[in-house]
Amino acid sequence: MGEQKRKEQSKPEFIFGKKNYKWLFIGLAFIAVGFILMAGGGSDDPNVFDESIFSWRRIRLAPTLVLIGFGIQVYAILTNQKDSDSKK
Repeated sequence: MGEQKRKEQSKPEFIFGKKNYKWLFIGLAFIAVGFILMAGGGSDDPNVFDESIFSWRRIRLAPTLVLIGFGIQVYAILTNQKDSDSKK
């Protein structure tokens, strides 16, 4: 009888709920897309300057997506989903 109680009490419990993990993966996707959009823009010839490194996509859009992704990560970590998961 005592062994059965110990097994019930020692069941592994995840720190985050399903919604937390969903938001974590969404944030990771935003960060990955932001870094992908920042890539490129280099020149094959070092003596030739390529203006595409200053494009709107690399200067404004990509860093904004990365910052939004980090914000989503913070939200996913700080959100307490245990109460809503246990109500179901």
